[in-house]
Amino acid sequence: MSDFECPGLPADWINGWLAAVGVTVLDERVRLRWSAHDTPVAVLSAADVDPIDAIVQSWPDAAVLLDMPIAKDWRRTNQPMERKVHVDVFRQRARMARQHPHSWTLSSTMTDLQVEKQGDVEHAPFDPSGPGTTKWLHDRLMRLHKLADLSAERVQDSLTGRAVRAQHNGLGFDHSRLGSLADQTKIWVDPVVEVLAFFGLAVLPMRASGVDKRLAPRADGRSQQRGWRRGQGRGEEARRFAWPAWTQPLDCHGIDALLDAWTPGRKSAWPLLGVRAGWQTVGFKPRGGQSDPTKAFGKERL
Repeated sequence: MSDFECPGLPADWINGWLAAVGVTVLDERVRLRWSAHDTPVAVLSAADVDPIDAIVQSWPDAAVLLDMPIAKDWRRTNQPMERKVHVDVFRQRARMARQHPHSWTLSSTMTDLQVEKQGDVEHAPFDPSGPGTTKWLHDRLMRLHKLADLSAERVQDSLTGRAVRAQHNGLGFDHSRLGSLADQTKIWVDPVVEVLAFFGLAVLPMRASGVDKRLAPRADGRSQQRGWRRGQGRGEEARRFAWPAWTQPLDCHGIDALLDAWTPGRKSAWPLLGVRAGWQTVGFKPRGGQSDPTKAFGKERL
């Protein structure tokens, strides 16, 4: 096995964790474990290929991304998908994408098991609306992919934390992209990490209790993306996503199984699963109150 330690992908950084998982989704030859440091970092391994070469070889081109079912204007249907997705549009996409290799882009960002009074489906926490003309997650992905300018050297710089960041809002997850509250610092992200983080969403499906509020307006429907739970308080800041760092090399299917078995609150069972540490998100409080669309996730150790 060829191991590559990635100080640029620490486990306590939500984008770093998602990006490391995303590598295993892009290329199933790659295994992921986390180092024994106080703050673990990703360790990528593969049997017959260098992990960096595996990322370069499996990196999707623009045509692949444009053919994702989550695209606003998907070529397989003449019905565009706006930010507010009507349940009929979602179901049509879901039927047409059933055998699509990226059907998870729908199930990890939305669900028709929670339909609002206007007929719109529920968005996942990892499908935040962006500012201005970048409201759609897929649109942000396409722009980030264009900025990535991929090469083996560029991938290595990102994995080791040496990459030069680009001015962009990113997917909307990374708190470190934001400047200080005391100034007007511009927003900067690593496009390679952001694209990899998008593919990490494949192991985080969305589900709900099956409520259509058009038929039952007072029904207490609840939607949840894997790993998310509701903490104390009110509003978006009350929702928390928890994620672990583990010791054994796992492919994307092993990670999927681990996330099913791991319970953040049962620390006594963590060693049985090889989990050495865990974190949960801390919600970002927008500067401009309700009118500020900025989304970001900080972290605290469990």
